[in-house]
Amino acid sequence: MLAALHSTPARRYLSDRPIEDDVIRQLLDAAIRGPNGGNTQRWAWIVVRDPEVKGRIAAFYREGWENSYGRHRERFLTGEEPGRALFRAGDHLAAHLEEAPVWIFPVLLGAAKSQNPRLGSSIYGAVQQLMLAARAFGIGSVLTTLYSGHEDEVRELLGLPEDALTMALIPLGYPARGRWAQPKRRPLDEVVHFERYRTS
Repeated sequence: MLAALHSTPARRYLSDRPIEDDVIRQLLDAAIRGPNGGNTQRWAWIVVRDPEVKGRIAAFYREGWENSYGRHRERFLTGEEPGRALFRAGDHLAAHLEEAPVWIFPVLLGAAKSQNPRLGSSIYGAVQQLMLAARAFGIGSVLTTLYSGHEDEVRELLGLPEDALTMALIPLGYPARGRWAQPKRRPLDEVVHFERYRTS
């Protein structure tokens, strides 16, 4: 288990190789065993394979990517590694998002009008379980939200009730390149604090 936890980075180069229905069911069954505040289970998990729906949402995603990162392309690509590689991977995902054979949207029901920034945050533990289960099958994934500037349109495309809120988009696919490796992180001693936050 610890090996999977240490080697499940975001995968942004995904092939279009199909993923079997039974595998998707197993991933989602793992996800719903994850954390859920008060065990209310006010969630839905939307599996999207429809090319037309994916194409429309991918256009929203590309708009979000360009507004947030793409317009700084030159600066990112002339900067230092690993920033360049990260930008190239993100740019590739934006350009090829709909090629990932399966998308999963975790959805919170009754959340659209909430002013609580932490409402439903426990769903991300369940999302991580989905991603770890995918890793067990050799399937890559990444948590994305850059489509969310068009939440109303996405809600309509997915047939969601008005009070629902998508919490992420997780494209799934067998990796097209790269390897399962431990993501680079700052040393533990730099980010862990005991009792209270320290500045030095």
